[in-house]
Amino acid sequence: MKFLQYSVLPFLLVVVILSLSGPTLAHSHGDFLHCLSLHLANSSTISKVIYMRNNPLYSSVLNASIQNTRFSTPATPKPLAIITPLKTSHIQSTIYCSKKHGLQLRIRSGGHDFEGLSYVSEVPFVILDLLNFRTVKVDTKNKVAWVQSGATLGELYYGIAAKTKTLAFPAGICPTVGIGGHFSGGGYGILVRKYGLAADHIIDAQLIDANGRILDRKSMGEDLFWAIRGGGGNTFGIVLAWKIKLVPVPVVVTVFTVNKNLEQNVTKILHRWQYIAHKLPDDLYVDVGITKVSSSQAGKKTVQAAFTALFLGGVDELIPLVQERFPELGLAKENCSEMSWAESVLYLGRAPRTSLDMLLDKNVIPRTIFKAKSDYVKEPIPESGIEGFLSMFLEKEADFASMLMVPFGGKMEEIPENELPYPHRAGNLFQASYIVGWRKEENAESGKYISWIRRFYSYMATYVSKSPREAYFNYRDLDIGSNNISGYTSYQQASIWGFKYFKNNFKRLVQVKTMVDPMNFFRNEQSIPPLSSP
Repeated sequence: MKFLQYSVLPFLLVVVILSLSGPTLAHSHGDFLHCLSLHLANSSTISKVIYMRNNPLYSSVLNASIQNTRFSTPATPKPLAIITPLKTSHIQSTIYCSKKHGLQLRIRSGGHDFEGLSYVSEVPFVILDLLNFRTVKVDTKNKVAWVQSGATLGELYYGIAAKTKTLAFPAGICPTVGIGGHFSGGGYGILVRKYGLAADHIIDAQLIDANGRILDRKSMGEDLFWAIRGGGGNTFGIVLAWKIKLVPVPVVVTVFTVNKNLEQNVTKILHRWQYIAHKLPDDLYVDVGITKVSSSQAGKKTVQAAFTALFLGGVDELIPLVQERFPELGLAKENCSEMSWAESVLYLGRAPRTSLDMLLDKNVIPRTIFKAKSDYVKEPIPESGIEGFLSMFLEKEADFASMLMVPFGGKMEEIPENELPYPHRAGNLFQASYIVGWRKEENAESGKYISWIRRFYSYMATYVSKSPREAYFNYRDLDIGSNNISGYTSYQQASIWGFKYFKNNFKRLVQVKTMVDPMNFFRNEQSIPPLSSP
């Protein structure tokens, strides 16, 4: 009965509904669902793996991982079906049936893609959601771990913290981010100055290619292994799991936040930060978050810079270090807190620290509506330039806007830019990212907020990297260029955005793509294209 309710009956209803859209579309979609049903012959399995549009659970499964609610409106294109595989063969079957019947496949782990590309497409598509591939296995003796792509960063950190307080992993601070997307784009976090990127510490992987083959590092070869560590997801195959090398951290780390606003000489302090942050000892990371806040003067607004830090050591060692190297900050002991490294992730991620269980909470970070962009800064921005961008935060459209300045230097200076696809290494003082949000009831007016961030991005052009103006792949931005929604995308067209994300590494990524997926099965608006495809 369960099989009839959730498999055969929905399948027949979908075919009837699709027939109203035209015989070709209905035939293609119906054939895909029939193909998948044949490959997933177990009736109890089908009900847990295939969610079609008329399934009562379809909407909840679709929306469960949508982090940017700009892409969860009635007008947003929806998949024919959501596939939530329970085992590897389900993924292989989905690839086979999608290829055979001409449907685009979007692969989702955490759902944090800034442009929604892991779960939205303008052409007929299905979602392969890796929510059941979330195992974390930590080996403290060998200081390694295997983590599946559907796990979140929080689940990885929780798994490490459950075994040891002296090992960590250098990835992001948002606990709800999916491993698959984060690792495949490079992945930076609060240990970036000490240890570099998440991708720098991947030592093996399990991948399913466009032909359904299961490959590890040895069988895929070093070119493909290089490409998946920063060259982007939904491009070369589906990475099921990653083997990572863990890094040492002290039992006790120290964090602090010091806020400075326009009335507290924030312009000069920010200007000074640019000369200091990338040269501090590798154990000290100090980023800056800029937002509009209420002023001490009633009814007025000001701009605040929050200087937030992680120090791999105790407070008594930190205070004299900062007072000597960055006295302008005015750091005092009462600004600081000592805690474990895992707790520091929650602190810097602005998440509740009631217990480490919060790392497992998929709703610990509120979902918002936003548009984002990124830059890399190689020369200090003059005070006049800082004054200019700070003033833009006082505009009405910037009520929910922010800017994050992440210092580099340290380990990032030591790694060649062609070591992995992620090229933004030596010579960058900091990475800058910009985000603007708005309320759900303002969706109809979203254009004015997107216009604001585009103006902000245009203003920053004078002060950031040039030729190309670099960008971070994991902060996806379709404004900088995209592939054709359907059909062939040339190397020249893709290079418009490709060189911004990958610089000269884009050339090698295209060569790898041509070798491993010449038919361009794995694709989206910003996936690496092969040199030619039908």
